[in-house]
Amino acid sequence: MPAGDGRCRVNARISPKALEEAAEWLVRLQDGATSADRNACEQWRGSDPQHALAWERAQLLMNKLGTLPPALAMPVLSRTPDAARRAAITRIAALMVAIPAGWGAWRYAESQPWSGDIHTSVGEHRTITLADGSSVTLNTASAIDVRFTDSERLIVLRNGEILVRSSRTHEARPLRVSTTEGLMQPMGTVFNVRRRECSTDLAVIEGAVRITPARTAGEAQVVDAGNQTRFNQHSIAPLRTVDPALTAWTTGMLLADQMRLDEFVTELSRYRNGVLRVDPALAALRVSGAFPITDTERSLDMLVSTYPVDAVQRVRGYWITLVPRG
Repeated sequence: MPAGDGRCRVNARISPKALEEAAEWLVRLQDGATSADRNACEQWRGSDPQHALAWERAQLLMNKLGTLPPALAMPVLSRTPDAARRAAITRIAALMVAIPAGWGAWRYAESQPWSGDIHTSVGEHRTITLADGSSVTLNTASAIDVRFTDSERLIVLRNGEILVRSSRTHEARPLRVSTTEGLMQPMGTVFNVRRRECSTDLAVIEGAVRITPARTAGEAQVVDAGNQTRFNQHSIAPLRTVDPALTAWTTGMLLADQMRLDEFVTELSRYRNGVLRVDPALAALRVSGAFPITDTERSLDMLVSTYPVDAVQRVRGYWITLVPRG
């Protein structure tokens, strides 16, 4: 099992100054850079660990520049006057800030970038039936590999979230679900698995699931029906009662019960292309309701009509910020 996939580094805290300097270098190197420019960039990167992290995040962003809307990409990829150049740098730095808040959900293209035998695009749900009769429902922007052999049935969750209904047959070939953080083995059960930045969430609806973290010496824990937990490669968090809203996505809804607005935005962002952010002044606002994830525009309209919030659109609607109503 792989030791890690770089998600924790993407989520690292980086100073705004380092991010803006990285954005400046990104634009500079795309705009007729000389060998002296490239050497200077190397020296800048090596002069401070924050610089190295900021440049790593800039490179992640650069990998996505081909899918940015023209209104954002063109000022970066062409020679521009100083004012337009500075605006492009500011926008790039802002995008790099947005990466840890939901990089996996921020996609401008309709195509699915995650590798996997079976995958869904942003906003798509899909249910498949495996050869053994088990079924897997994939949530938005999710990807799995399915590997059935004579000795085991393995589902590798590479990204996103799945609901598994495991078959009670083929007991000689145990069904297992794997993530970077560890291995889960169901015992005739229905369960939900979600990959996060540096951890995996498990909620058991029926039956039981045994968790074995990737870097423990054979230590395992059985999670019974009605419980949920989060685990990483080294440990398993204390069990909690399953939140009924956790699997609402399977019915096309996002259920909020006094949810913080910043948490709500993070969840809704998973189901839409573009960037959705919230003004820090509104982050702690509590919201409740049932919001359709199949129509995120309607969900935003519901939010704006119910709470003292306005939705400000930029970059032709790709970037939406929720701000206090003036």
